[in-house]
Parts: sequence; structure tokens; C-alpha cells
Amino acid sequence: MNPPGLPDKTPRGTWVQTERETHEAWGQLSMRQPAASALLHFFAARVSDHNAVVISQRALAKATGMSLSTVKRGLAVLREGQWIEVRRIGPTGTAAAYVLNDRVAWHGRRDGLRYSLFSAAVIIDAEEQDDQQELESQTPLRKLPKLYRGERQLPSGEGMPPPSEPALPGMEPDLPEIHIDEKEETR
Repeated sequence: MNPPGLPDKTPRGTWVQTERETHEAWGQLSMRQPAASALLHFFAARVSDHNAVVISQRALAKATGMSLSTVKRGLAVLREGQWIEVRRIGPTGTAAAYVLNDRVAWHGRRDGLRYSLFSAAVIIDAEEQDDQQELESQTPLRKLPKLYRGERQLPSGEGMPPPSEPALPGMEPDLPEIHIDEKEETR
């Protein structure tokens, strides 16, 4: 069962596998540092195919029922024990990506900056949002059409009021779209 306020997980990927040595070490961690072990379980239950979870420490404390100081100590234990890798998001460090298992891939740029590239399950808390009072009554976002490979989007409908004008026949612009694979449709 998920902590209150978190969405239900999808039925896909309902189990986690660990190597025997890792499993035994995790058991030792549970006896020595139960809060750190509980945080590791929280992350492992949510990483799915991503190997990473993005969440603020305050939201992590709320989701696990721990105090903020307990979360900070537990994260330090996990980081020092090589259980997780922590990648700060933004200059303040209030949110971070907690990466399990795999090392992240670094890509170099000409200016010497390095960036980390990975996918992550992102968990946010409504109470941390500037517009938390409007969250339930927001206007839905515009949606991009989903197209199968080889399909092409054709503009249709009246369009926006002037000064916008419809495209000339045969001069339609490339429109934004999201490509879906047939495999994704079965998920």
C-alpha cells in the first residue's frame, strides 16, 4: 500500500529483484540503520524502469512519515554506503534525484560543464507548489497528438482568430507531435 497522498502504482513491475549478497547487506542495513533501510525500500518500490526517483526531502519525509532530520541522516547513510547516488537539481538542493543501481552517464560539453542524463520517477507534493490553491481547478493543458510511425499530422479546424491565417495548401508547417510505438500502446 502506498503512503497517503501518493498515486497508486501501475500493475506493471510489481516486484523488485536483488542479488543475494545485496539482499543480505540490505538486511544488515535494516538492523543497523532502520530509517535508511526504509528509505531504500521507498526508492526501490518506485524506481520502475528508471533507476531514479526525483523528490524533495520535505516530500520524502511526508511520504515516509519520518522527520526531515531523520530523512537527511538516512540519505547520508545510503550515500556513504554506496546504496544511492544523489544528484542535486538546481542550486538550492531542495530537490534531488536519488539514483539506484546504475551509474549515471555524463556527457561533456565544450564549455566544460557536465550534465547527467537519466530517466526518473518524479514525486512532488502539492503543498510545495506555489499554486497549490488552484491545483484542483486548473484549465487542462493543451495536448499534442499521438501519431504512429509514418503517420503525418494535418491541420484542421477553423484555427485561431485573426491575425492568424490558415496555411496555404501544400505549405503546412511541421507540427509538434509525440510518436508512439505499437509496444507502448499495450502498456
